[in-house]
Amino acid sequence: MTGPILHRRMAGMLAYLALGLAILFFRLMPLNPGIPGLPGADLTLCLSLAWVLRRPDQLPALAIVALLLTGDFLLGRPFGLWSFFVLIGTEVLRGRSQSWADQAFLFEWLRIAALTGLLLVAHRLFMIVFLVPVPALGPVVLLWLATVAAYPLVVLVLHAIGVRRLSPAELEMMVH
Repeated sequence: MTGPILHRRMAGMLAYLALGLAILFFRLMPLNPGIPGLPGADLTLCLSLAWVLRRPDQLPALAIVALLLTGDFLLGRPFGLWSFFVLIGTEVLRGRSQSWADQAFLFEWLRIAALTGLLLVAHRLFMIVFLVPVPALGPVVLLWLATVAAYPLVVLVLHAIGVRRLSPAELEMMVH
C-alpha cells in the first residue's frame, strides 16, 4: 500500500472509532435526552452501516467488532451477540456498496430499514432459541423506527465531515 492511501484509511478508521466511542460515551451519560420509557436510536449501528456503504476501504471488520464489543460490554448487552449480527450486516453491505452507489438515497434508506429490521428479528430469534431473556416487542419496534429515522441524520453528519462514496476513478486507483 502506498503512503497516502494507507494514511487515509487509518484516518478514516480512527475517525469511525472516535465517533463511535463518543456515541457510547453520550449513551452512558445520565442526561436522558429522549422521552422516558422510549428507546433511542442505535446510532452505532447507523454509523457502521452508513460508513461501510460510503467507504468500505476505511472500515475493517476488526474495527467494527472492537467498537460494538465495547458497546456490548458497557451497555450490558449479551456479549458479542449484537456485534455478530451487525458484523454480518456490514459485510453484506460491503459487497453491495459499489452496486448501490448510483441509486437514489431513498432506495438506500429503504434497504437499510429492511436490513436493520432483519438484524433485529434475527437477534431476537437467536435470544429466544437460546432462552436468553428477550425484551418486549414494543420497545424493539420503537428502537427500529428510531434507528431508521436517525439514519439520514447520520449520513448527513458523515457527509459534513467528508466521508463520501468512492468515485469510479478512486476505486480504479485503489485496485491497481
